[in-house]
Amino acid sequence: MNILAINSSPRTGNQSKTELMLNHLIDGMREAGADVETVNLREKNVKNCIGCFTCWTKTPGQCLLKDDMTEELFPKWLKADLVIYATPLYYHTMNGVMSLFLERTLPAIQPFFEKADDGKISHPVRFKIPAAVWLSVCGFPDESEFDVLSHYLNHTEHKDTTLVAEIYRTAAESLTNPFVKEKAADVLNATTEAGRELVKTMKISPETMARIRQPLEDPTVFAETANLFWKTCIAEGVTPKQFEEKNMVPRPDSLESFMLLFPFGLNADAAGDRKVIMQINFSGEVAGSCFFNIGKGKINSQKGTSEKPDIAIDTPFTVWMDIMTGKADGQQMFMEQKYTVNGDIPLMIQLLDKEADT
Repeated sequence: MNILAINSSPRTGNQSKTELMLNHLIDGMREAGADVETVNLREKNVKNCIGCFTCWTKTPGQCLLKDDMTEELFPKWLKADLVIYATPLYYHTMNGVMSLFLERTLPAIQPFFEKADDGKISHPVRFKIPAAVWLSVCGFPDESEFDVLSHYLNHTEHKDTTLVAEIYRTAAESLTNPFVKEKAADVLNATTEAGRELVKTMKISPETMARIRQPLEDPTVFAETANLFWKTCIAEGVTPKQFEEKNMVPRPDSLESFMLLFPFGLNADAAGDRKVIMQINFSGEVAGSCFFNIGKGKINSQKGTSEKPDIAIDTPFTVWMDIMTGKADGQQMFMEQKYTVNGDIPLMIQLLDKEADT
């Protein structure tokens, strides 16, 4: 099977979740024996369609524009048995680069009007148009974000073309979030499986699709952590790419947001078979107390104070947030008595050493 993958994402590497998903899909297709070529539109010169209809009249089937679309991409597109259209979701639909690519396939269509058996009027095709798989990702956690794109795809088909599958991934930025790495890995493995299935059967099983679309995080938790991420980017004057390159951590700005994020940085396995209670009392700009019940690999957080904590930390909120986000060294701050610890200090060190669990 000859497959052409069209990638319209302007991003590269792990910054592009479109590319991340596409690469896994292609891996599965190649494993199943398909010949797959990837085209990154960001690297190509594709001019705007000027609406002259020369390709319908003076040079039927041939665009007058001289660029990569006419000379390279359009011929490859026509020869493909299957085309994957991979696009990030921009304003609820494909991005402009992908739309431009589609517009430039106009030479494959004839100008006449035909009425189908269902009463729908459309243009007949001039050439055989390859079957299509659409893959798209978005930042929002709601499946409905793809409704507009899906509606477009299912209502603009020509009678002689086939929409084989629609692969959509919500909350795509979480695919590289270490806090949900097991679920994210299953999503990507399922995407690879989808590639194998498409080559073998030209469809994706409901079971595989359910794995691809499975929720990665609770929507409320997702929204809260995402908001902290953007607040941190704004406060530090960095882009998301720079945030990732610097290994930054979202900075909590309230007791509630701290309780939400702090457990993700703890090595719960350090507690072993014990049930450990870690109490943290904040002073300063955010005052309040909370404690964490740690045991059997799980962590539960609660507001207030515990009667018999194994570890009790008293600290200004700002100091602990500096430590948590890597702006200050925890050991140095302890030596300078910026915060105090009562209880099992060696155990605290193990609990705070997330790397010990990796």
